[in-house]
Amino acid sequence: MQQKIMPSLVTRFHLLIFAVTLSITAVGILRIPEGFAFPAHWQGSGADWVWPRDIGLSVAPAIGAVLILGFFILGRLLTANHMAKVQHILDPALSLLLAVPAACQLGLLFIGIGSDLDLFRGTAIALAATLALLGIVLFHAERHSYAGLRMPWPVRSDRAWLLVHRLSGVACGLAAGVIAVLAWFDAGPGILAVAFALSLIGLPLFAGLVSLAVRRA
Repeated sequence: MQQKIMPSLVTRFHLLIFAVTLSITAVGILRIPEGFAFPAHWQGSGADWVWPRDIGLSVAPAIGAVLILGFFILGRLLTANHMAKVQHILDPALSLLLAVPAACQLGLLFIGIGSDLDLFRGTAIALAATLALLGIVLFHAERHSYAGLRMPWPVRSDRAWLLVHRLSGVACGLAAGVIAVLAWFDAGPGILAVAFALSLIGLPLFAGLVSLAVRRA
């Protein structure tokens, strides 16, 4: 009897994004001098926060590898029923998570080769727009078996489900606003990278904690 193969949360498209990040890293190592330091924050006319080349270029591939491994393990832990309910949400979520470090890595490459194109600010604007749209969708979401946030634990009442999505929608909107402001005032690649990480990690944690706090309301 042939064993049924469980679908994976990590698709070929996700692996392609990760491969792009690795390719950008390789180009950066070849094109950027070994002693180069990336300016992460400006103080007046000089940089008061810098990233050594090798450390700066190693962060995005490391993040991508951890994300792929984490989602792969998560997919193996989910039951077939749970996978069917969450795959349509986690698939684009992983795509977004992998796209951000890939864009940042391209931004570092452009900085290292002396380009004036600021991809960090461009990434910030795109991420802020995505989070703002997500916030609107969550705020106005209606309860459905395959829609909205998916948690490992049940949120039983309609009132609690609505509260979780309203608060999560507001949090997404606030995160979008903060990132947009930082991009507008050119806070620097370092500050923007920290804002990206805090938003992408903090928003799911916030939604999870809120759902735990109100799930029996």
